[in-house]
Amino acid sequence: MPRRTYDLTVPDLSGLRAVVTGASDGLGVHIATRLAGAGAEVVMPVRNLAKGERAAAVVRERHPGARLVLEELDLSSLVSIEAFGGRMRGEGAPVHLLVNNAGVMTPPERRTTADGFELQLGTNHLGHFALTGHLLPLLRQGCARVTSQTSIVARHGSIEWDDLNGERRYDGMRSYRQSKIACGLFGLELGRRSRAAGWGVTSTISHPGVAPTSLLAARPEVGRAADTRDVRMIRWLSERGLVAGTVESAALPAVMAVTSPTAQDGGFYGPQWPGRAGGPPGPQRLWAPLRRTEDAARLWDVSEELTGVLLR
Repeated sequence: MPRRTYDLTVPDLSGLRAVVTGASDGLGVHIATRLAGAGAEVVMPVRNLAKGERAAAVVRERHPGARLVLEELDLSSLVSIEAFGGRMRGEGAPVHLLVNNAGVMTPPERRTTADGFELQLGTNHLGHFALTGHLLPLLRQGCARVTSQTSIVARHGSIEWDDLNGERRYDGMRSYRQSKIACGLFGLELGRRSRAAGWGVTSTISHPGVAPTSLLAARPEVGRAADTRDVRMIRWLSERGLVAGTVESAALPAVMAVTSPTAQDGGFYGPQWPGRAGGPPGPQRLWAPLRRTEDAARLWDVSEELTGVLLR
């Protein structure tokens, strides 16, 4: 079966500054490429600068005039996040677009961040929560749109309030699901608090569906020595245009969510095929775990307490 391709029109972003986390790999490279191709200056904060340089070369191959800024950032370290935020605030340039995209998925054994948080919660949610807090003055200055990347696994489940860091019982997928529910709840709560306080920041959430990214591939840094069976199956399906999307198509919901003039504050964007694993990007109804506004408010307070970063 020939694979269908999907695309969307990205408006002119000339004069805007964007920050895309996780831009050294996978979806992030494609998101950065689309934003840079539309004229935005794209800040690419990466943990591995050599890998970031290779990703920047990919973007410039597509768009030789791309304006890219490589920065060092480890989302699993609050010290690193604070240092990056300090450098950005020191420059004083407003941030107009922020895509909280980076993530880590299902380490086989429980691992922790530099600050003692379970690695997935600490990186996927708390790291982005702290990053957004440190950038908030620049986001307010730029009347920014923030897009937070959740996951198709967040259709079900909940926040494990009595075992947030997986200390009593660790299960990689359970912890990943919780972290991505948290990402979605944070994105929605950010919009609500911005509207209430008059920050001028709009917030959307997106999910990529299912695509053959490196999240489930061999990742020695998280204790995974070989590709998982799941990622091998996803590659097989993706190559044949069945159920799963491609890495390129999976990046489009976030691009739509952060750039489209029709994207709604508090909107949710993802692939449109039945099952929402692949297909063209578009709006969709919030999943049940993401509609729990009381969980979103509680998570905000807990996140401020854990990170020491106040979003005010």
